[in-house]
Amino acid sequence: MIDDRIVDHVARLGRLELSPEERELFRAQLGSILEHFRRLDALDLTDVPATSHVLPVANVLRDDVAQPSLAREDALGNAPEAEDGYVVVPPVIEAE
Repeated sequence: MIDDRIVDHVARLGRLELSPEERELFRAQLGSILEHFRRLDALDLTDVPATSHVLPVANVLRDDVAQPSLAREDALGNAPEAEDGYVVVPPVIEAE
């Protein structure tokens, strides 16, 4: 059963502020997702080989060769704010 503590925890992880109506919808959606995983967990997969991808994947790699790049002044020309050769951005991690 999905209780308020779990809903609050997942909402906090997702940085979501939920109204009471959204909280109930979220609780139902989480319950539905977990029920789906319970059904998957009940499947007998003993003869199914492990796979990392459903479709075959082939990596196409090239040699890593240094090439001329954009001049720093040109790159910083489009930045809203620059300081000492770097782009200045607002902090994204806030103290709780």
